[in-house]
Amino acid sequence: MVLNPRGEVFVGRRIDQDMGEAWQMPQGGIDAGEDLARAVLRELAEETGITSVKIVGEAREWFSYDLPREAIGVALKGKYRGQTQKWFALRFAGSDREIDLNAHVPPEFDQWRWVAIDEVVRLIVPFKRGVYEQVVREFRPLAQGRIG
Repeated sequence: MVLNPRGEVFVGRRIDQDMGEAWQMPQGGIDAGEDLARAVLRELAEETGITSVKIVGEAREWFSYDLPREAIGVALKGKYRGQTQKWFALRFAGSDREIDLNAHVPPEFDQWRWVAIDEVVRLIVPFKRGVYEQVVREFRPLAQGRIG
């Protein structure tokens, strides 16, 4: 979860709309043997171009979701039945000009915006809402402790 100084959350609209229009927070995979914090920073830079961040929080637990039956073989490149994720909160200290959705080839998002933390859950596809509710609950104090 990338938080700007106003406590708003970065979301991007996925290009591969295989399950309907989906806005989500950046996320990505962990390479074998890769440190979690390093993976977070690498994936964020790849997907958004954002590098002016500081890790300010780590979820206490791993969060999981299962794909709905109709999404198996379609979503997650058709290879997986769900995901288990470790979430981090990052404070963005750069300028919006830093954001580059074409930093990754192919790009994952075609649009981005800053939203209130209470809007995040509503934007995600339904099968991920439980995870997003947990992430919002975990990091809400960091959004409310806005700086600037």
